[in-house]
Amino acid sequence: MRGEAPYKAVLTHGFTVDGDGKKMSKSLGNVVSPQKKVNELGADILRLWIAGTDYTTEMTVSDEILKRVADGYRRIRNTIRFLLSNLNGFDPAQHAVPVDKMIYLDRWAVATAHELQKDLIKAYDRYQFMTVFQKVHHFCNLDMGGFYLDVIKDRQYTTQADSVARRSAQTALYHIAEAMVRWIAPILSFTAEEIWDVLPGERAESVFLTQWYDRLDGYADTGAYDHAFWNQIIAIKGAVNKELEKARVEGEIGSSLDAEVDLYCSNDLLDILARLGEELRFVLITSSVNVHALSGKEVSSDAEAFQIKVRRSSHEKCVRCWHRRADVGQHERHPELCGRCVANVDGDGEERAFA
Repeated sequence: MRGEAPYKAVLTHGFTVDGDGKKMSKSLGNVVSPQKKVNELGADILRLWIAGTDYTTEMTVSDEILKRVADGYRRIRNTIRFLLSNLNGFDPAQHAVPVDKMIYLDRWAVATAHELQKDLIKAYDRYQFMTVFQKVHHFCNLDMGGFYLDVIKDRQYTTQADSVARRSAQTALYHIAEAMVRWIAPILSFTAEEIWDVLPGERAESVFLTQWYDRLDGYADTGAYDHAFWNQIIAIKGAVNKELEKARVEGEIGSSLDAEVDLYCSNDLLDILARLGEELRFVLITSSVNVHALSGKEVSSDAEAFQIKVRRSSHEKCVRCWHRRADVGQHERHPELCGRCVANVDGDGEERAFA
């Protein structure tokens, strides 16, 4: 009627086939009913399958494929659930920590989310929904679940409730949650609205009345604690985890906090690890870490640039933080606590700078 198409753009997709690549038909009995799957799994699972499939070719669907999609959905949902549960009692207007006062690891987490958000916006602009799903899942599975969230549990649960150490982590979790709810909203619409209703702070009536989160910038460190530094630490942690798992399988330790670790490193790695000081043990989630110069006589491991020795700690376990420390039992009022837990319970609280 107006001499132009009634839309600005059109997106086409391939034919939907079953798990074996066959055309669906009632006679073959291989039809997957969308309504049935929505009733069984929820609409967001079906939406995520669509987003996570390469629509430029035939789109394969089956019960097994939808089950794997549901697993991916749970990873994303559980990550956000952890963020929300650790924001209990956090008011961003009162408790948010300024960037220059935040722990370095928390700044890294927000900066990582910022870099990811830029990639996701580009992917959405290009209708690359599969890329969105893959990158968000990778972020939840590796950056958050595989590293950051695991490390900050100790700080969240053992430092004083209103300490900078705890509020810094909550500040990072808040910014990441604000960003993530927007990342998933176009795909996991119902889940996003549920999250939006329980996020702390003042907000619009719906996530669909907002824009991309614009408060992630300015957290990246360009000095000694930049992305390259933390990538190196993550690699070291991965190698240590392998050795801890070997010790666990052999019955030498139970949890990683039963262990004391010796790292034998090249000079370059010595300099890197020295930047974390005593807080290296919190990153590796062990009771103690000692760093030495590499001489070539140490116990070998899978790591190429350094070598690792794991042994069971001989010290008593602190009943509050579960770290095994030499000073457990040395405090008359709290004979079952370590020194830092005593400081967190009765004193001014411990200070953290890096992790």
